[in-house]
Amino acid sequence: MIKVVTSEERHTSNKGPIHSELSFSFSDYDDPSNAHFGCLLALNDNTVAPGEGIKVHPHHDLEIVTYVVSGTLRHWDDLGNHTNLEAGCLQVMSAGTGISHSESNPAKQTPARFIQMWFLPSQRDLQPSWASRFYSLDERMDDLKPLVSGKGFEGGLRVNQDINLFVPVLRSGAELIAPVSKHRRSHLFLLSGHIDLHFESRKLSLNPGDAARIKNTEDLIIRSTGSDEAAEMMFIDLP
Repeated sequence: MIKVVTSEERHTSNKGPIHSELSFSFSDYDDPSNAHFGCLLALNDNTVAPGEGIKVHPHHDLEIVTYVVSGTLRHWDDLGNHTNLEAGCLQVMSAGTGISHSESNPAKQTPARFIQMWFLPSQRDLQPSWASRFYSLDERMDDLKPLVSGKGFEGGLRVNQDINLFVPVLRSGAELIAPVSKHRRSHLFLLSGHIDLHFESRKLSLNPGDAARIKNTEDLIIRSTGSDEAAEMMFIDLP
């Protein structure tokens, strides 16, 4: 079963210099029927105006994964981490027993767009931690390899949950076989470009900002369909 959630169906939140498109219930958006997808609690598509940001705030017992789509995102936390994350950077933060952090856009003219995902951890009261890594377009082009995982592997980022996160970029006309299983869920979010999903003799077309929530499905093919534009997406394999 595949449920497509279009970009227009997301909840829009405009808080001054911060524009957010929310895929699930979050903050002042309360919809009990759209609270989560498995252990995925939030997928927020945020754009922050130049020189603005989100002030220091606390978290606990969450696995927070952030991907910078464009611009620069400045991160600060009370563990002593302070860095600028450029487009192509992934950041993982295990809130555990408690962490405070802020996010801001240090640029003077360019907005910063980033996707932030919240996952339930595999257990509570873990030791807080933080890590980040840059992944180039070349190493993600036409390739479906996990960049964030609960298993931990060389060259990837680890989280405390049984998930695998992929951020592939597909050239026009290229296709990938998605790692789907009838025993697990998958969530696909299209960042840019256009794709078709082929499964069970059916086809679904996705545009930028659309998502597909996938369960009980096998043999899924993802094909980039833009005339001359590559398609960038986030694909999450989760229990």
